[in-house]
Amino acid sequence: MKLERLYAITVYLLNHGRTSASNLAKHFEVSTRTIQRDIDSLCVSGIPVIAVNGINGGYEISDRFRIDRELSTSDEYSLILTALRGLVSATENEKAKNTLEKLSHAANPDDTGIILDFSVLREGDYTILQQLQAAVTQKQTVRFTYTNNNNETRVHHVEPIAVLYRWYAWYLLAYSRVRDDYRTYKLIRMSNLEVTDETFLREHEPADVIFQKTNKKDSREYTDVLLRCKQAAKTRAIEYLKGTVTEELPGGDVLIKTCVVENEQFWFGALLSLGDDIEVVEPDTIRQRAIQTAKKILELYGEL
Repeated sequence: MKLERLYAITVYLLNHGRTSASNLAKHFEVSTRTIQRDIDSLCVSGIPVIAVNGINGGYEISDRFRIDRELSTSDEYSLILTALRGLVSATENEKAKNTLEKLSHAANPDDTGIILDFSVLREGDYTILQQLQAAVTQKQTVRFTYTNNNNETRVHHVEPIAVLYRWYAWYLLAYSRVRDDYRTYKLIRMSNLEVTDETFLREHEPADVIFQKTNKKDSREYTDVLLRCKQAAKTRAIEYLKGTVTEELPGGDVLIKTCVVENEQFWFGALLSLGDDIEVVEPDTIRQRAIQTAKKILELYGEL
């Protein structure tokens, strides 16, 4: 166990640079005294760990040191191969395919018992996804026509940072020069995509750092919705609407609570698909929206 922790501490310091003993202890869930003994062990074994005193002090590894990057266990290879297979199934990325093939030939890892099949994510025009990936790598700006949630359409010229999959769809994380801020754009709402010859005007932080910051600034309007659901549709309501049962009612009906983004359409379509097996109890704005939509459908089919 100690040997594994020593290896992990070495890798952590190489990746994160100077780190205090308290932060290392918190990360590895041991005492600071244990960390100090581990650092002593690393130094004895020849790892050049430097102790820096002061307010911004901590432990760091000499810049001249390089660890053997080859992974040592079949379990580590198995996890990487599983993730790579999932990435290839989602994007058909040629570099990922080549890396997968190299690792597959280089080792005979144990089966993790996990299969990540994301081939459904290729549905639609994934040529756009490939173009954006290339633009991110080459640090070239992109221009496209975009229609937002409020049905407003305009041309955007942005610096693409990364493509990401969340909320059941592909998005582009990019820096908007007009807004001087980072925004996400849903790929399915893009058209007339053009990768320009213009390069970035500024240096950006790593994509994962930017993503975490923008994720905290979520400006979407959320609403709690209370639903009365028949027993026959309970499972579908929980699955489609990500709801939670709050009360079992006499006769088998249940009350389900969920939180939705008001101007998104996916959840509302799922709600309507459940027909008369589900009823909006509150808020009244959502209830009235369902009523008005139902009336328009009936008018369309000449039933009113």
